[in-house]
Amino acid sequence: MAHFDEKAKPFSHQWLNERLAIDTVKKVMSSEYWIPKDINFLWAMGMILAATFGILIISGIFLLMYYQPDTAKAFDSVNYTIMTEVGYGWLWRHIHGVGASLVFLIIYIHMFTGIYYGSYKRGREMIWLSGMLLFVLFSAEAFSGYMLPWGQMSYWAGMVITNLFGGFTPDLAGGALNFPGFVEWIRGDYVPAQAFLSRFFMLHVFLLPLAIIGVIVLHFATLRIPHVNNQEGAEIDFEESAKLYKEGKKKESKVIPFSPVFLSKDVFVMGVYFILFFYLVFFHFDFAMDPVNFDPADGLKTPAHIYPEWYFLWSYEVLRPFSYNIGLVAFAFAQVAFFLLPFLDKSPVVAPANRRGLFNIWFWVLLVDMIVLSVMGKLPPEGAWNVIGLVAALTFIGLFITLPFITKNEKKA
Repeated sequence: MAHFDEKAKPFSHQWLNERLAIDTVKKVMSSEYWIPKDINFLWAMGMILAATFGILIISGIFLLMYYQPDTAKAFDSVNYTIMTEVGYGWLWRHIHGVGASLVFLIIYIHMFTGIYYGSYKRGREMIWLSGMLLFVLFSAEAFSGYMLPWGQMSYWAGMVITNLFGGFTPDLAGGALNFPGFVEWIRGDYVPAQAFLSRFFMLHVFLLPLAIIGVIVLHFATLRIPHVNNQEGAEIDFEESAKLYKEGKKKESKVIPFSPVFLSKDVFVMGVYFILFFYLVFFHFDFAMDPVNFDPADGLKTPAHIYPEWYFLWSYEVLRPFSYNIGLVAFAFAQVAFFLLPFLDKSPVVAPANRRGLFNIWFWVLLVDMIVLSVMGKLPPEGAWNVIGLVAALTFIGLFITLPFITKNEKKA
């Protein structure tokens, strides 16, 4: 039975602790949440992602006050009302645009850090899977947000990407039954129009942010139980190391508390990051905004070259060199491959890639290949670019197919 001190003043520490167990929460989430000493600044990317997501929510709320989710008004509400008539509206749009791009840069750094150090292994599979689910949700959030300015590239990127779902359309009796297509179901029309914009507006401002917040909580929960990995992949007795730390033997201990020790390091890295962030906001915001998207959407005028935002280019290029059906399979494979990584890597070794022989080569080839795919995805599919794109796409697929074989017999260094 719970016991309450009737003399405790309302909202005092004791009063709150008896009702919310704030001391217990503090221990579980901060002061007795133990982090290995042997980690570097790359482990701060998770907190940077959370902080950037917070900024995106705040800036999005300010933009939402003036945005008009109407095909006749959306473009003007973004490019004229917000940018020229609302006080500091340009600033909030720049913050939102730069944040949307940088959040993916940090995601990719975070993701490749996890791959390099094997942070998806030894009981940490759920950390990886929840992180990849966050990647998918952030991708959906970015795509839905890209539709909202209702510019020329927004419209046609929406047209092309939703056309990919045409592969799911049933063909009953050779089309004689006139079954509604999956693409039309998503758009709410035969082409992107008011229903399309309204649906993606709802997804962007309500449903997807809620889902992202829920999965962020799940991701942090999965981190709490098997504990954070370290640079060497070493097994740490967290209980013994925590005991040494609490006894004052900090040098002998292999761990530090999340708060305030590790958190202070996170804050320092975030300070450096936000210097870069606001430098881009004030001086180079244009990198996050496609010039073609400053033209109003026109369904009768196709852009010379349609492409998605830079963070989708690698997966777009995996699709593009092939015929429609094969391209859909390749695209689906690219989306699923990273989810399967903990199960495709057959090695029991948890160590940095530079100590894992063939896996080290595999890692760097994957990183370079994804950069090549991203570059090719922005270029027109013609001549040598098409050949390079095809080779890069086949290389990406081949890397994940061969991964189980090159890691099966791996031995500890």
